Amino acid sequence: MNGSQQQMKLFTVLACSLLLTACNRSNTFSDLQAFVNEVNSRPGAEVEPVPEFVPYEGFIYGAASMRSPFQVPLIIDSVSGIVLAQDVEPDFDRIPELLENQSLSELSMVGMLQRDGVFEALVEDGFGEVHRVGAGDHMGRNYGQVKSISETQLNMIEIVPSGNGGWVERPQTLTLQ
Repeated sequence: MNGSQQQMKLFTVLACSLLLTACNRSNTFSDLQAFVNEVNSRPGAEVEPVPEFVPYEGFIYGAASMRSPFQVPLIIDSVSGIVLAQDVEPDFDRIPELLENQSLSELSMVGMLQRDGVFEALVEDGFGEVHRVGAGDHMGRNYGQVKSISETQLNMIEIVPSGNGGWVERPQTLTLQ
């Protein structure tokens, strides 16, 4: 045997004897046992009682038929002499037009055309497509009908719920962007 193998054997014997010495049962861990006994003898802390939970009460939203808080309130202009009908109702049998699938906040007037003295508005929808709109066409989710178009704006009348089970006309304007 060469010297490195002898050193390896010596090192192995020393490591094994050290391991056996550490595992000697002569250690009684009396100090550790005394600490555990002292901690167990302390009085226990008082536990807070479980909080009492209030049962869930359901809420039924009853303002679905009212005006959206994000829309301009209905203001009837008595100075201009326009009297808006209070006893109107949308035509539910009419086939909806393409621009009636989007709210007015998604639509914007981006231009206008004039042909034989009649104005047509160019309205961009929420998808970036531009549509030609003339007087009498419908647009918006509230049964809006275009009444007049000028060089700078599009005037229309929407039919919205009045809040008491009926319908009311509301004027709206899209201005040229």
